[in-house]
Amino acid sequence: MNLGKWIGGALGFITGGPLGILAGIILGSLFDAGMEQLSGTYQQPTGTSNTGERNSFLFSLLVMASYIMKADGKVMHSEMEYVRRFLRINFGEVAVGEGEEILLRLFEERKRRERENPQAFKQIIRDCGGQIARNMSYEERLQLLAFLAEIAKADGRVVAEEIEALREVAVCIGLSESELESMLNLKGDQLEDAYKVLEISPSATDDEVRAAYRRMAVKHHPDKVASLGEDIRKAAEEKFQQINAARDRIYKARGMK
Repeated sequence: MNLGKWIGGALGFITGGPLGILAGIILGSLFDAGMEQLSGTYQQPTGTSNTGERNSFLFSLLVMASYIMKADGKVMHSEMEYVRRFLRINFGEVAVGEGEEILLRLFEERKRRERENPQAFKQIIRDCGGQIARNMSYEERLQLLAFLAEIAKADGRVVAEEIEALREVAVCIGLSESELESMLNLKGDQLEDAYKVLEISPSATDDEVRAAYRRMAVKHHPDKVASLGEDIRKAAEEKFQQINAARDRIYKARGMK
């Protein structure tokens, strides 16, 4: 696969704006390093013909992931492994090496900019978030945030710096803190976690619980991200099952049917 084609050939909405500028910088640095060509053939996944939309999603994810992964000042091996596994499953083997190189260049770009201004990269993230908010659907942004939350949880704990970085990203892409809380507690096994998943408090009435679940079922339905490919839809389906599990836990505790 030609890396230039991956970044520059079909980027969907990332043809301008801060994400486009950042893509140009990263592409240029990779070319300077002699990485114009990478071996392998990119396989367009079944279930989508919208390469531009899919590539836009992937590059946006890598940009935001670079911010989350460095939030506590260091990149954990488990976090990088999660990203590699995500890329392998959702975008194919070739994307693993390319995605990792892009992440490394993003880390370097952050370091370079922060030498001049400690807030510079944070501003870039905010600007990129605004572009994402304007161009991605609500459901696609929810899935993006879900992936970022899983990266933060990859080492078994989410530190305060990572939570703050996730909050910043959630806000700049047009999502709420309660939606972030839901993502962070998807795999929790406590009743308290289940309420956070449904974005309600334990004091909610039974009718409010049912209404909350219906809202979650609508906005997190896997079919709403199907345009990104069958593999992304399957990831959304797993998230949907975890929401159902949270509902079941609450229903059982309350004796609801």
